[in-house]
Amino acid sequence: MKKAIITVVGKDTVGIIAKVCTYLAEHHINILDISQTIVQDYFNMMMIVDLSATRQKFGDICADLEKVGEEIGVVIKCQKEEIFDSMHRV
Repeated sequence: MKKAIITVVGKDTVGIIAKVCTYLAEHHINILDISQTIVQDYFNMMMIVDLSATRQKFGDICADLEKVGEEIGVVIKCQKEEIFDSMHRV
């Protein structure tokens, strides 16, 4: 299984989760875990996704998600799980 971490941060608006999840579903990217909070009108979401079934290149997925974020006024970042784990190992 190829996993990635996707983070979404920005001013809360209607449709953020819908836009991100629609992109993922259209590209056969399965959501394994999701957490989202809203603190004083700021939206924060973290997802762990499975990239095994997608035909898209990882770099293209990251670039596409950044564009989706720009369209809806949030910042979306995507990292491979192993890089995320290495960076945050205590």
